[in-house]
Order: sequence, then structure tokens, then C-alpha cells
Amino acid sequence: MAEFDLTIAGEVNLDLILYGLDTDIPVDRETLATGFEMTLGSSSAILAHNISLLGTRVGFITRFGDDEMGRIAMERLAETRADLSRCRSKTTGKTGVSILLPHGRSRRILTFPGVMFEMSVADLDLDYLCSARHFHLSSLFLQKGLHSGLHDLFCALKGRGLTLSLDTNDDPEGGWDGPLDEILPLVDILLPNDDEVCRIAKKPTVEQALDVLSAQVPTIAVKCGALGAVVQRGSQRFQVPGISVEPVDTIGAGDSFNAGFLAAWLRGAAPEICARAGNIAGALSTLRPGGTEAFRERELRESFLCKHGFPL
Repeated sequence: MAEFDLTIAGEVNLDLILYGLDTDIPVDRETLATGFEMTLGSSSAILAHNISLLGTRVGFITRFGDDEMGRIAMERLAETRADLSRCRSKTTGKTGVSILLPHGRSRRILTFPGVMFEMSVADLDLDYLCSARHFHLSSLFLQKGLHSGLHDLFCALKGRGLTLSLDTNDDPEGGWDGPLDEILPLVDILLPNDDEVCRIAKKPTVEQALDVLSAQVPTIAVKCGALGAVVQRGSQRFQVPGISVEPVDTIGAGDSFNAGFLAAWLRGAAPEICARAGNIAGALSTLRPGGTEAFRERELRESFLCKHGFPL
């Protein structure tokens, strides 16, 4: 029996969220926000945090700065049952941070990457990663240090019997290239949002993008916000409706969808059930600021999952 259900090699940072700011922020003026939250950030860490609280056995590898930001982030992760024994601090370099400015349905994201650019394949313990049934990678374009050895890593993981999932997240440079074309045929589950899937496939619509990508990736779950998700499994395509809630904050909802989807998939659920689980987890995350705060409230988490029939 595998030690973990899932291993993740990824980035960690804090999210500093300022609410109530106008989209046109003046320079050389003190501009006042109406609210502020500091939460655990980064796609990889949010996934590790939330999927662990959904009962999945998680092993997490990351690098963070030897600073207060890093300590706070790791303390938040330590509240879960995720294994952090392979997480290491770096005496040089700082933990990354994202400043998020929500503007209704859109938001600005300002990120200082810090050491998240630096972790390389040589820093990863292959045997540790292979002590799981499944491996996930998020933030492909932010984890630049992994790029040179990523194809070989994916091949090694597949050779050891693991299945693989990928959420590229955004490409700040807009190229949507690098190692993506090399590793995509090795991926079992692709987890983009509706904008990202079009950019990955270089097609104008989700439907056209899925037509292209389904020839390479066996399962694709496209996150469509309040509309739910579109799932492509081989030649089958279906829409899974979203969960109706009054959102407080949509930051991290996509990463929370990943947590729900993969938690159900690792339990052997059908793709449409996995997408339903993803929608439930994503909706839960919107009930509090940031991507993890709703999951940290045990009573809220358990009652919401029960109410909506999450496949525990």
C-alpha cells in the first residue's frame, strides 16, 4: 500500500488581500482599503492544505525563505495532516508573496516570486514522490527551476506507476510554451480554467480547445466559475453545474476545485462525480477570504460538504 495518496512538489507563499480599492489607483497618494486579510497562498500550498482536510494522505515538497512569511505559511500547512518532512527553508532568498486586489469579478494579482523560481528537480526526492499513487504539479510557469528536468521527472514517475495531474495556472509572460508541450502527453488529468484551456490549445473557445487537447490528455476538467465545470473524458464531454452560493471571495476557488476533484478521483469516483466534488470544494472556499480560510473552519467545512453530498 502506498504511503500517500498524493504527492505535490510546489511553491508556497502568503496572499495579502486588500479589499475595496478602485481599479484606477492613483500614484503618489495614500489610498485606503476597506478590508485586509492575510492567508495561505499559492496554488500548490492551497491544494495541499485543502485536499488534506478532505481526508487525502498528502506528501508535500517545497522551498521557502528563512523568514517570517515562510514560517507563517508553514504553520498554516502544519494545521493539516499533510506530511511536510521534505519541506526545506533557504537561508538565501525570501518567501514569495502575492498582493491581491479584488475588483468584483476581476482582480489584480501582484506577485514577488522569491524562492519559488529556484526549486529544481535535483531538490526533489524521487522515492518520496513515488511513495504515492498520484503526483500533482501546479503553477508550471512560476516553477522555473523545475523546467529543465521536468520531462524526465514525469517519465520517471510514470515508469514507477504513478498517475499525473497538472494545473498550469497563468503564464505571466504570456508564452504558454516552455516544457508544456513536452509534458502534456504524459499528463492523465489536466485542470485548467476556461481561459487557460484556450491559451494552452491556442484556440478561441473551450469547445475547440477540448477538441485539440482530448487527443493528448485522457481527462480534462475545465473550471468555469459559477457555471461549474466542463469535463472531457476521451470522446465524452459533459457540463457539471456549479453550486449556488453568495461568495465572499473567489481567490483560490480553482485550487479548491482541484482539491475536491482529485480527492474524489483518488477514491475511484467517475469523472462527473469528481467534477461535482470539485464544484462543492470550490464553492466552499468562496465563503471566506482567500483559498483556505473556509476549510480551516471545521464546522463550516463539514456542514457544507455534508449538505451538498461531497463524496467522502
